[in-house]
Amino acid sequence: MSDKNLARARRARQTRLKIRELGHVRLTVHRSNSHIYAQITTAAGDRILASASTLDKELRGTLKNGGNRSAAEAVGRRIAEKAVAAGIDKVAFDRAGYRYHGRIKALADAARSNGLKF
Repeated sequence: MSDKNLARARRARQTRLKIRELGHVRLTVHRSNSHIYAQITTAAGDRILASASTLDKELRGTLKNGGNRSAAEAVGRRIAEKAVAAGIDKVAFDRAGYRYHGRIKALADAARSNGLKF
């Protein structure tokens, strides 16, 4: 692994340890060059309560490109809608070691504006 990937893995591990210690429901984000994925898991991490990605049927038809900020905003809105429908309003944001800017920030801001608190 490169130094960049090792640093991201270290940041992700520290974040997940802290979230597990607090015992909060977790909003996890993963990004690739082409797509962005978000899922809400239980505090123990054993069940997925809600998920959304640029590959979902509802979003795939409306997005021209799945790897940009507007796609991340759409996924953020969708995951917040699903979470609120499932009765979840407070989560811990697990950005998987990614820096908080660009697509990650766009997804988080859209989720916050649609009812999630973190």
